[in-house]
Parts: sequence; C-alpha cells; structure tokens
Amino acid sequence: MASRRLNLHWVLCSLCALLMVETVPRTSGLATGAHTSAPFPASGVNQTRVVDCRDVCSLNVSDRCDFIRTNPDCHSEGGYLDYLEGIFCRFSPNLLPLAVTLYGFWLLYLFLILGVTAEKFFCPNLSAISTTLKLSHNVAGVTFLAFGNGAPDIFSAVVAFSDPHTAGLALGALFGAGVLVTTVVAGGIAILRPFTAASRPFLRDIVFYMVAVFLIFFALYLGRVTLPWALGYLCLYVFYVVTVVLCTWIYQWQRRRSLVYSMPATPEMLSDSEEERVSSPTNSYDYGEEYQLLLLYQETTAQILVRALNPLDYRKWRNKPAHWRVLKVFKLPVEFLLLLTVPLVDPDKEDRNWKRPLNCLHLVISPLVLVLTLQSGAYGVYEIGGLFPVWGIVVIVGTALAAVTFFATSNSKPPRFHWVFAFLGFLTSALWINAAATEVVNILRSLGVVFRLSNTVLGLTLLAWGNSIGDAFSDFTLARQGYPRMAFSACFGGIIFNILVGVGLGCLLHISRGHPEVKLEPDGLLVWILAGALGLSLVCSLVSVPLQSFQLNRVYGFCLLLFYVSFLVVALLTEFGVIHLKSV
Repeated sequence: MASRRLNLHWVLCSLCALLMVETVPRTSGLATGAHTSAPFPASGVNQTRVVDCRDVCSLNVSDRCDFIRTNPDCHSEGGYLDYLEGIFCRFSPNLLPLAVTLYGFWLLYLFLILGVTAEKFFCPNLSAISTTLKLSHNVAGVTFLAFGNGAPDIFSAVVAFSDPHTAGLALGALFGAGVLVTTVVAGGIAILRPFTAASRPFLRDIVFYMVAVFLIFFALYLGRVTLPWALGYLCLYVFYVVTVVLCTWIYQWQRRRSLVYSMPATPEMLSDSEEERVSSPTNSYDYGEEYQLLLLYQETTAQILVRALNPLDYRKWRNKPAHWRVLKVFKLPVEFLLLLTVPLVDPDKEDRNWKRPLNCLHLVISPLVLVLTLQSGAYGVYEIGGLFPVWGIVVIVGTALAAVTFFATSNSKPPRFHWVFAFLGFLTSALWINAAATEVVNILRSLGVVFRLSNTVLGLTLLAWGNSIGDAFSDFTLARQGYPRMAFSACFGGIIFNILVGVGLGCLLHISRGHPEVKLEPDGLLVWILAGALGLSLVCSLVSVPLQSFQLNRVYGFCLLLFYVSFLVVALLTEFGVIHLKSV
C-alpha cells in the first residue's frame, strides 16, 4: 500500500511538472500587455501590486524565482525555511517532482514530530500540572487534557490565523477535522462496537458544537473577526466547561440522594464520572519497570544522565514487530532531542521522573529553546543595547540556576520545587509543537501554490487528516477495549475545544499584535460547502440519534462514512471547478 501511494505521488508530481512546462510557451505575463520577460511590475507605482502567488505556475521558468522573491503574497511571516524559494529557486524545473516528493516526506515527518511531542511530553506534563493543582478529572478533562489532545490543531490554527492568506487553511483544517471526527471516527466506533450513547452528555455536546459552528459561519459571512468576537469564542468555551462541571456535580448529588442503587455498571453502562475513573491510570501497570535492572550499587551521575537520554528500551525492541521497529527508528532522533530539551514530570512514579543531571541540564537548554523558537527566534537573536544577545543572557542565568540546583539536591530524592519542571516542560513542548505547526502550515501553502490548490482544500484534507489521525486511533482503541461511549464522547468534546479555542485564541493573538481585526478570505464556494457539510452532519446526528433511542448500530456508522465520502467528492469537484455557481 505504501509503495502504491508513493508511485501515485510520483505520477501526480510528474504530471504537474509536465503541465507547467507545456503552459510556458502560451503565457505572456500577468498583466495585459506585459512582456514575457517581465511577468510582474519592476518599478513605479505598480510595484506594490500584490499578485496571487499561485500565478507563478503560469510564468516562464526563468521568471519564477524572481516572482517568488519579490511578490509579498509569497512571503511567510514565520518559520525557519522558505519552502517556495526552495522549490522555485534551489531546484531546477526538471527536478520539481523530486522537490515535491521531498517536501511530502518532510511533511509526514513533521506530523510525526507533532504526535511524539504531544503524546510523550506535552500531555504528561499537563497531567502533572493538573495533579499539582489538584484539579478534578472533569475540569482537567475539558481544560488541560483537551488542550493536550488538541495541541496540533490549536497551534496550526494559531499560526494560520496570523496571516489572512492562510486563514482559509485554519478554517479548512478545523471544519475538515470536525467533519472527519463526527462522521468517520464516530461512525467507525459504531461499526466496531454498537452501543447505547449517553443521552444528556451527547445532547449537551452536540448543541454546544452546533452553536460554535454557527458563530464561525456568521464570522465567515461578515468576512472578519473583531476583538469582541474572539473573546466571545473563548468565553463560550469557558461557559461549556462550567456547564460540564455543573452537570457532573448535579449528577453526583442526585446519586448521593438516591436510596435505590442499580446493579454494578458494565463498561457499556458507565456514567460520566465512572468513565473518568476507568480512564484514569491509577490501576495501570508500568511494564517498563520489569525491564529495569536490579542495581546492586549506586548509579553515578554520568550513568543517570546516559540512561535518562536513552529513548530506546532494548528488551522491548526485541519483542516488537518489524513495523514498530521501523517507526521507532524514525522517532529516535525526535525523542532524543525532546528528552534533551523538555523536562518531563511523572506523578505516577515514586521519584516523579527526577533525573538530577538531566534536569539541571534542562535549566540551561529549555529556556534557550524557548527564546530560539518564540517568533521563529526573532527574540532570541535580539541584542540588548546592540551589544549582547538575549540568548547569551538566558544561557548565563540558566547555568547559574543549574549549578545551584545541582549542588543543593541529590540523585535519589526529588526536591520540593520539582513541580516547577512540569510548567517548564509544558512551555518548552508547546513551543516545539508551535514550531512544527508553523512549518506544516508553510509547507502546505507551498504545495498549494505548486498544485494550484486552495488553502481550504489543503486544510480539510492533509492538515485535518494529519492532526486527527492520532485521535482516531485512540478512539478506535477505546472502542475495541469495550468503552465506545467514552470514545464517542471524546469525538465531540475535543473538537468543541479545537474550534472555539483555535479560532478565538488565534484571532486574539493576531489582534494583540496591533491589527484591528482578522480578515477572513474564504476560497469561494468551497468554504461554504465545508461549513454547511459540518452543520448538516451535526443536524443529522441530532435528529437521528434520539430517533434511535440513542442506540448506535453499524447501519448508523456506515451512513456516517457514506456522508463523509460524499462530502469529500463534492469538495474536490468544487475545488477543480466541476461544481460552481453560475454567474447571473
């Protein structure tokens, strides 16, 4: 299957290159009367005229590099690599299929980086923070843990909303992920294990999500998001959190007052609070402890550091299948870099994952990563008074703190302030995710320019699939283990957070940089089809599920899958102009 996808990818790239080469002799510039050798204005008043970057494919091969470098529409505000300049200036035209293929592999690796960072560093540190703050499972589930699960979507949306030209990418990703999760994932759960949905949580979540979709739909109609609207999205999510907490409290209060107790609950009949107790890792067993050697001597500081930086368990390696080993090989560089730069606090372990030499090293490296990844390193290289860079001061201060911590603590017992490392790990992993999400958005926009695709269709396909695949596998695993209600509830709870906080926080940060509003430039009919499809899927579920007495069977699951396939076909036909509005 992988080889077929790769061959298909090569064929598409080759066709794209041939089409662009064949269209070169028929192009005569962008403006009427322009010469072939001057495809865009070079001087005068027209120099500031912004031309759609996707028009680069209609130019002569020799003019494309200058067009990319001088057209403001082709410039990205963030990121470390200029992908458009790499395609059109670093690679010769006949190597375009190779460049696109390399970008495709790099995109897949960026999704891998996002997944590893969120799963192994971001979420555990959020869990440690919630434990430190003594938050209940309900509050932690709809705040910190929801943020952890939706981190790739949130950061991708924040990055995309920073530029009006890529706002369509964020809308496409958020709406596309919403359609994907509420149809494919929810339908897959019903197919894997038919079940009876919890009525009140289902109605609560789907109504809140429909309100959120309507508000985004109205913002698209207005074509802009102002400060009150951005704050309104965030306040609506806060109201949703309060509603979840109150509903759970009322349910528990009613149970305490009840004198009649039902039979012991099975996995199919768990309540919200019982589901959370089942999902909590209190009764889980850490099989990694089996493989720890029984040390008859005290480990030295150097040995602790080497073992803490080793991302590979050799005993587990020998017992895993071949495909797991191949994936692990690609994960090893990422995991080593994250172990070196991101502190990790584990409240379930006796020592809370305290590694004195590595944690002291984190006091130097983690703040350095923070300043070098914030705004793509713009703050880190800034020189104070034109003399000393910010990163140098960070290294000096971090080294002093590391020295004090090293001599004031021991290897065997974590210090009382160890919880601070959870917050440091949360910030560092968040900025790693933000940096990877920035590169994902930039590379998707570059591929959209090459294939002349809109940002919306890239968002609803590649970006939505990449960010949602982890949640899909997690929900399917829960369903196979006998907890389909828990997985089904996660489908709606997570995407409510993504759409409200993703749009609200992304627009709020953009406005805080001095912009009066965020202008939305929807890509024609496609955005409205996307928003309409999401609203239609929610309405269908809201009507059909109660009619089935909340009993979700395989027929319902297959209907949802058919709905998504139909939506995807209509979206692609609209993108390629087969479906369009007739001009009056």
